Amino acid sequence: MENIGFLMRYISKRAKIGKILFENTFSILGRSIVEDFVYIGNNVIIGYPVRKKILNLKHKGINILDKISNGSIIGKNTIIRTNCIIYENVYVGENVEFGHNVIVRENTRIGNKTKIGTNTIIDGNVKIGNNVNIQSSCYIPPKTIIGNNVFLGPCVVITNDKYPPSTNLKGVIIEDSVVIGANAVLLAGIKICKNAVIGAGSVVTKDVPEDTVVVGNPARKIYKREEYERKKYSHFNTNL
Repeated sequence: MENIGFLMRYISKRAKIGKILFENTFSILGRSIVEDFVYIGNNVIIGYPVRKKILNLKHKGINILDKISNGSIIGKNTIIRTNCIIYENVYVGENVEFGHNVIVRENTRIGNKTKIGTNTIIDGNVKIGNNVNIQSSCYIPPKTIIGNNVFLGPCVVITNDKYPPSTNLKGVIIEDSVVIGANAVLLAGIKICKNAVIGAGSVVTKDVPEDTVVVGNPARKIYKREEYERKKYSHFNTNL
């Protein structure tokens, strides 16, 4: 391990740590596995216990949290910036990059080469594929499934409860290569099929077919993905 700054850290005796880089303060709890060349920023916590365990605590302190944590797995070459909290039973793949103040709740799986923007909340029991780009301040609730090569613009909100508050939660499925614009809202239980595009600010209330571009509130089809790519290409070349 290479220390950048002062040495103030807590690493569980049960954890397995590779050759990591870190800033001043961080905690690695439980049976966490942190592979080589992971960068850990200030105030990062890896392996934070689930809510049920915290509520049952009779004593406080980092040692108690360590004892009750199952830990998490962080793949090599991952960057975890300041103030991120990764709960227990989380799997993070290789070459993943976190912004600041990201929360990842328990039982979440994040694939390789995925980027998660500052202030994003991944609220547990979520599956995220490889090479996903999640911009800042997104909310991703339990039961969400995100495929590979997906883009989520800033402040995208995904929901899982059609008539809140209830216990009848239904996750959103986002298939491969979907593009979702800033401030879009996806309602519970819908499927965004492969290569679809959701316009900025749209409220998506029903399934979106493959290769379809939708915009508005409620979101409606305007054209196919092919037309979107043509406009994108034209815009790019106009601004060269």
